[in-house]
Parts: sequence; structure tokens; C-alpha cells
Amino acid sequence: MKKIMLVFGTRPEAIKMAPLVKAFQQKKNKFETIVCVTGQHRKMLDQVLKLFNIRPDYDLNIMRQGQDLYDITARVLTGMRGVLQEAKPDIVLVHGDTTTSTASALAAFYQQIPVGHVEAGLRTHNIYSPWPEEMNTLLKQLDTELMSAGYETTPLAEQNSRKLVLITGHRRENFGDGFIQICRAIKTLAEQYAEVDFVYPMHLNPNVRKPIHEIFGNAYLPNLFFIGPLEYLPFVYLMEKSTLVLTDSGGIQEEAPGLGKPVLVMRDTTERPEALDAGTVKLVGTDYARIVTEVSHLLDDNTYYNRMSQAVNPYGDGTASQRIVQTIEKVI
Repeated sequence: MKKIMLVFGTRPEAIKMAPLVKAFQQKKNKFETIVCVTGQHRKMLDQVLKLFNIRPDYDLNIMRQGQDLYDITARVLTGMRGVLQEAKPDIVLVHGDTTTSTASALAAFYQQIPVGHVEAGLRTHNIYSPWPEEMNTLLKQLDTELMSAGYETTPLAEQNSRKLVLITGHRRENFGDGFIQICRAIKTLAEQYAEVDFVYPMHLNPNVRKPIHEIFGNAYLPNLFFIGPLEYLPFVYLMEKSTLVLTDSGGIQEEAPGLGKPVLVMRDTTERPEALDAGTVKLVGTDYARIVTEVSHLLDDNTYYNRMSQAVNPYGDGTASQRIVQTIEKVI
């Protein structure tokens, strides 16, 4: 029986790897499924593990106050050494572009264990955007034997009474002035559109929260709601109820179009050019004027809004996990 180890450490990774964990667990006669988490996002990761009823076999629990990329890389690399020596998996599966996945892939490479990279096809071709994620992806490409791009390039086929703008933000490259400009734009929009609700579930990172306090202080806007981080299902419910989404998230660029929600991406680049081509997302960067203009356009112009909300979703048919399992069956 072959041993499959799935390693992840952040909430977005867990959300996307959970169906794959379940798919392998359904093949108990062929695979021993081993789950290792690093705890890179401790609290938010645990929410997803509870939601999908996943009990990790190994938990590195690396999260420390004030940790930086050096700390995360070193702790994952060191922790994975012992885990891999004990578990002896036949293949290690990692996801996406996080420091957890890069360090885990490198640890497996050092023990000559094959690595499979889920969602390997996302690129901006700018190593500083997103930073450090784009370089993480490129480094994994060097030591990964099996890559799953996450989508196929195929021809695209046709297919509350108050408006609500859902906002999320967490990217490192936006820390500092980027988030200040984002907050200024949100404040302007909330003041101009009193009939529209603006909801911002705030990331736990202090670098995200600091500019919010700087720009808004004790100011009160009755249609602007800063709330704590949401668990996955409540967040999806809120996304389904929203009019549009303003975000720097990668996963939301994939999920929101499935709900018919236009996405304005607060980044200068995206690893998901197929979404740009399909018209489901649009890049606005962190420029104050661009954010205000594009959100206003979507709120005021029904034709423009419908063009984005009704664009053909370029992402998947819901069977990615099954196809990955079938591929692993063939190669190990």
C-alpha cells in the first residue's frame, strides 16, 4: 500500500487540499493517507480542519509571535525532516505558493521523496509580485516531479435589498502605503454610497490592521463594517450575498466567479490570467483613484456589472481531486 502525505499550513491551502484528503481517504484499499499541517496560520487553519473533520497525523505547530519568512522556512524545513523520516511517504503533495509548501517540498527533496505540486500552473512571471509567493512557486518547480496546473486550457462555452461590497486584504506586497491607499478608497466609497454596505473581515496580521486604525480612527460610518476573520462557510455565505468583491486574494478570484460576483483585484499582477481573459476579474492595484473609479462603475452601471457577473467562469468542473488521485495511481 502506497503512503500519500499531504502537507499544508494556511487556511487557503487547507480549503483546497481538504477535498483531496477526502478523495484519498476513500481509497483505503490502495492508499494510506497521511496529513501533516505546519500551523503557519494557526487559528484560521484550525477552523478549516474542524469544518472538514480532518485530524492531522502530524502538526508542526510552527506559529510564533512576530515570525518572519526566515523563521517559517527554518521551522518547516527542520520539522519536516523528522516527520518524513518517521512516516516514510511514497510521495508528498503540497499546494500553491506558500512558504509551507516550498519548505516542505525542499525537505522531501533532501530525502529523495517525490513531490507533487497541486495548483502548480499559476504564474505572474514577476518574482516580486506576489512576494514571496511567485518565487516560492518557481523554486518548487525545480524539485517537483509531478505538477497539477489546476485547470485545463479549453474553449470557454456560453453559459438583501441593499448592495454589499465585500472586502478582503492580506498580501505582503501591499503592506504600508498600499493598504493606506486601499483604506482611503474604502472610506471615500462608503461616504459616497450611503445606500451600500461595505463589509471588511479583517485579517489578523497587524500590518493589515494598522492602516485601518490610522485611516478610520474613531470615525463612524453606519454602512461600513469591520469584522473579525470569518470561518469558511460564513465567508462563502457573505460572498454569495455580496454585489461585488474587492480583494487581493488568489482563492477568491476563483471562487467568486462561480457565484456570479465581479472581482476587483487589488494587485498589479495575477497568476490567474484566464480570469482576466474571461472577464470575471479586473486588476485595480492599490491606486486610490482606480479603486474608487472601478467600484463606482460596477455600482452605477448595470450593463458593465452584468458583463462581469455573467461572464463564463473559467474554473473547473468540480472533479479536480478525483483527477489528481487517478494521476497518482498511475505514477506511483
